[in-house]
Amino acid sequence: MIITIFTKTFNMAKLYLVPNVLSEGVWQNVLPTQIFPILSNTKYFIVENIRTARRFMKQVNREINIDECTFYELNKRTKSSELPSFLKPLEEGFDVGVISEAGCPGVADPGADVVRIAHQKGYNVVPIVGPSSILLALMASGLNGQNFAFNGYLPVKPNERIKEIAILEKRIRNNKQTQIFIETPYRNNQLISDLLKTCSPTTLLCIAANITGENEFISTKTIHEWNKEVPDFHKQPTIFLIG
Repeated sequence: MIITIFTKTFNMAKLYLVPNVLSEGVWQNVLPTQIFPILSNTKYFIVENIRTARRFMKQVNREINIDECTFYELNKRTKSSELPSFLKPLEEGFDVGVISEAGCPGVADPGADVVRIAHQKGYNVVPIVGPSSILLALMASGLNGQNFAFNGYLPVKPNERIKEIAILEKRIRNNKQTQIFIETPYRNNQLISDLLKTCSPTTLLCIAANITGENEFISTKTIHEWNKEVPDFHKQPTIFLIG
């Protein structure tokens, strides 16, 4: 029975989790060549944005016939009731690729819900190696990489955001745990301002912007040091870490 189950699973179509680039540039510098045949041979895709996904696929292989591909859009406007239908091609033996706007699907990006359904139905889920701004920032920060937490977006309202920053800083002290979070790019400077006002002068803050891009910026300093001078991070994709 066990052999039969494994044989069946092995022969099934696959749900590929395809990484995307984090910044403009040559895709071969940050993505494995494995994505070339996957994108070239797959005809069904679950994507965060159809237009940018098509552009990314053409960047990898200009010979892809985009008109022959079927796209299902998965973002905050997608209803959960739609998700099972996105995996219909797998039932018919066709591979499906999941592509987010940047980085790895399902990690601070849509994809987890559809992956969970795929597991429930017994389909093969294949993650492809790719850049994660969260891990790359942690690697380069010099902060604790043995114990860390990714908190996503902090609250939008200033008072709530400041309270959350204080809670995260307490976790650093009590658990020796690096705290990682992100912000909508046009609110980066306001978040930095709140961090500088709220955190202790000795708390370490790493700001990592445009990771893997030509204008990549990664720097870790104390809050006291950051207060002397802070570059403008308005509308730049940025990861924040405190430790």
